[in-house]
Amino acid sequence: MLFIILSILSGVTCVLSRVINFALSEKTGSYQSTFFNFLTGLLGSIVLFIVSNETFHFFDVSAYSGSWWIYTGGLVGVVGVTLQIVLSGKISSFYLTLFLFVGQLFAGMIIDYIVVHSISIYQLVGGTLVLIGLSYNLWIDKREA
Repeated sequence: MLFIILSILSGVTCVLSRVINFALSEKTGSYQSTFFNFLTGLLGSIVLFIVSNETFHFFDVSAYSGSWWIYTGGLVGVVGVTLQIVLSGKISSFYLTLFLFVGQLFAGMIIDYIVVHSISIYQLVGGTLVLIGLSYNLWIDKREA
């Protein structure tokens, strides 16, 4: 039950952060909003790091043994947050949430295929059905407009 509550809260925070980031971008601009978003995240991470009493291996070369693409997460985050801020004024929150869901689902399948060399047929069918439903709904909305 705890994981269900946490997943619901995670979804709520995604929508709230999108709304707050859009409001901030209206006042400061998209790039400044993205900067403050990541600055706040950095400061929060530093506080959590200090509170957790983890050891810091910044200068330890063996701590960086992962593949190069693992270290592109920050860049992907900046692009994702900037796109969400820009698109928040152009697309409804409902569609943005669905796009985010479908994107995460298919990105997860791609990562599974790269790492484990298999794709779950259930995820593929579910993601395809959601994508078809989303496309159909967008088509209906565009036809009515």
